Amino acid sequence: MSSREVVLGIDVGGTTVKGGVVGTDGSTVASGSLASPSAGGAALLASVRDLVADLEAEARAHGCTPVGAGVIVPGIVDESTGRVVYAANLSWEDLDLATELGSSTGLPVAVGHDVRGASLAERRVGGARGLADFVLVTLGTGISCAITTDGTTRVGASGAAGEIGHTTVYPGGETCSCGKRGCLEVYASAGGIARRYRAAGGEPGSSAATVSGRVGSEELAARIWQDATDALALALATLVLLVDPALVLLGGGLSRAGDALVVPTLARLGEELSWRAPPPMRVSPLGAGAGRIGAAILAMDALGKGDLVDRWQTGRTG
Repeated sequence: MSSREVVLGIDVGGTTVKGGVVGTDGSTVASGSLASPSAGGAALLASVRDLVADLEAEARAHGCTPVGAGVIVPGIVDESTGRVVYAANLSWEDLDLATELGSSTGLPVAVGHDVRGASLAERRVGGARGLADFVLVTLGTGISCAITTDGTTRVGASGAAGEIGHTTVYPGGETCSCGKRGCLEVYASAGGIARRYRAAGGEPGSSAATVSGRVGSEELAARIWQDATDALALALATLVLLVDPALVLLGGGLSRAGDALVVPTLARLGEELSWRAPPPMRVSPLGAGAGRIGAAILAMDALGKGDLVDRWQTGRTG
């Protein structure tokens, strides 16, 4: 009796490495995560290898055979070669990740960009299923987006398309870690919201979730949150006018704020667009699992099994 075939989907981040074992029918067999070493570099690569080994063992314990793996990472990625050109938050540069992981696992490994991978999951099995034109904006420690037009997610000439977090929303504003002033990321990322709240006198150790939870009861939290939603709307107004998406999807940890984020952002976006209606805006139904699912889909496509993904159901892969 032959065992069931599965793929591994790995989402590498600066804080956590997350992964899952996904059947070729889209069902999640197992999942796991490891904390990312703060130093990144070789230590992080070792952690990725450890998680892959753990997931392989889990798969076999469930009577499954891993046949491929997909890995997504932030930064600039050459998806055709599986090489990470530059990932500042991971301290990786010119890393042949596909070969590094393939040599230790014996599996074919597909490598992609984290937000484009999440967008792939949204388009194939998530909130943008069936749409040829949409944008996915991920709001976490930083901010990035994936732009899909005519069914193609844009990579850009240097592989760096979608860096909306470094769009200038307030010229001459607060300094960003990139060296510019007034970047969207300063005001509307989870890290930026928490930093600005604490700097303005908010409770030490407060997070963006703390701020969103106090919007209705505290003036400072309401002001910092409005700064964030206004800044996001300003950046989205430019994006909407440029690419005319049918949908704006919000992902990343900050999207868990739900209507507290969507309602004021959409209202301000409508004001900024004035002469045209804004596109629908909603929170990703795949949530934190979008990256892992996207990585699994990359593996399926690389194996020539992409047609099976069209039968996947969101509830089984989440």
